[in-house]
Amino acid sequence: MMSRESDVIVYVVSDAAGDTGEYVVRAALAQFHPIHTDIRRAPFVTSKTVLEGIAMKVKQLDAIVMYTLVIPELREHMRLLAEQYDIQAIDLLGSLIEMLELRTGRKSRQEPGLNHVLDADYFKKVEAVEFAVRYDDARDPSGVKKADIVLVGVSRTSKTPLSMYLAHQKFKVANVPLVPEIKPPEELFQVPRSKIIGLTINVNYLNIIRKERLKALGLPDTASYATTDRIELELDYAETIMKKLQCTVIDVSHRAVEETASLIMEKVKQA
Repeated sequence: MMSRESDVIVYVVSDAAGDTGEYVVRAALAQFHPIHTDIRRAPFVTSKTVLEGIAMKVKQLDAIVMYTLVIPELREHMRLLAEQYDIQAIDLLGSLIEMLELRTGRKSRQEPGLNHVLDADYFKKVEAVEFAVRYDDARDPSGVKKADIVLVGVSRTSKTPLSMYLAHQKFKVANVPLVPEIKPPEELFQVPRSKIIGLTINVNYLNIIRKERLKALGLPDTASYATTDRIELELDYAETIMKKLQCTVIDVSHRAVEETASLIMEKVKQA
């Protein structure tokens, strides 16, 4: 059983990494923000036995399956399992591959992961993802000077999800949490303001998000972290720092990560 009525669990099944399927799922789910969603990847599937195990889990959890299986035998087996277990499954690639085969008169190469050919562009994306992980939450402030984009904001303004999303667009992103009790790193004030994006959010909306976070951690939602007074204090402090930085500020209230990322990329390209 799912934890909340609005929960949606989506299994992305692939005989490669599963990036394509996850991108499509996230793009669709953005239209239903802010419902809670749980995307679970099942990558590098190479056998029917593995697919059968996934189908059983999907049935048990009442989940949805999005599959990008290039190998015909696996694709057909997934289709049959969906019928057998009466689960909702979407074949993202199958119909298009079959249509292209008919149109071109050629058989597909049936090689998973060809969109991840190890070229310079792919390595740039990997490098950006590694950068985002290394310099998340200002663990190493030196990353601020090396970044293409620096995100600043209070806790739960989607700094980390945005960093990872932008990394997949090949931007090196560092993010810095703004906390009244902790002085921002000096490096932050040595970066061109055109590279810095401030993230702000509505008080009441952040109050809801933080309460949900505390519940997820098994903590009482009455903790000071989620109180209106604490949130107002943090946002006022963040606003003061952003004014000093003279950076662009984006309100992330009720915005999906993809939407905010698009605004950030637009701002950076204009700089």
